[in-house]
Amino acid sequence: MLVVLASDSHDNVYMIKSFVRVALELKPAIVLHAGDYSAPFAAKPYAPLGSKLVGVFGNNDAEKELLQRRFSAFGARVTSRFLSIEVGGRRFAVLHGDEVGLLNSLIEMASQTGFYDVIVHGHTHEPRVEKVGRCLVVNPGEICGYLTGESTYAVLNTETLDVEIRRIPREPI
Repeated sequence: MLVVLASDSHDNVYMIKSFVRVALELKPAIVLHAGDYSAPFAAKPYAPLGSKLVGVFGNNDAEKELLQRRFSAFGARVTSRFLSIEVGGRRFAVLHGDEVGLLNSLIEMASQTGFYDVIVHGHTHEPRVEKVGRCLVVNPGEICGYLTGESTYAVLNTETLDVEIRRIPREPI
């Protein structure tokens, strides 16, 4: 089963639309987003994903209640700052990652116990795929492309736990 992982859109509507196009082509079971959509207007471009989109808030998300309403209007679910979800027989923890102590504690706990198979985070805008003990830690990078100059997301296979960081194409306007 394929899971698409994303983070750090930061109001870049153009790149969000490009991301949604490539995500839909993959036909994933779910799209997990680790936050920082930013303003409520950034929700609408995600609408074609519908209920496949599940995410958390990041430290730069403004007007959280309105943002949540905008996502729920098309069936997406954006929860609080943490999400625990099972997909394809794998347990995922999703958080933004700006609370570094919390992120590191979660990774340490999962690496020793195996309670979570995968921890998904964002915040640094830097792609990361790292096996830590019994847990896979993934940062899909940034949709927006503002900090690194690369707009990326990740594709994870729940059967094999193989992960690939992919670039989002910048199509001509």
